[in-house]
Amino acid sequence: MNDSIQKRSNSIGVRLKEARKLAGLSQGQVANMLGLHRPSVSEIESGNRRVSAEELHRLCDIYDVSLDWVVGKASGSISPDDPRLELAARELSKLNPDDLNRLLHVIAAMRSDKDSGEGNT
Repeated sequence: MNDSIQKRSNSIGVRLKEARKLAGLSQGQVANMLGLHRPSVSEIESGNRRVSAEELHRLCDIYDVSLDWVVGKASGSISPDDPRLELAARELSKLNPDDLNRLLHVIAAMRSDKDSGEGNT
């Protein structure tokens, strides 16, 4: 691999690893979802294995991140050390399952509106 391709693979791998951790998934869980062996996910995250377009699309869906973010064209990363993330997790853990499901539906609707351009005034 030439240097620019290697750097891009490493950058994509780092972002995929960050997204996986923020999604709360292990490499083994992701591997099962993709029909791969766990070491393949590790190789992708370390930049030692190219990720196919289909795998990249599926990973974006699994992690609920945009392709632009994964390839470095969009910002919006939340650091795992961000105290807001810890606060949000603590507050979410207090919700009963029905309330949590309702909240997740509201969030999904908000994202859908944003993605379709609705809700913007």
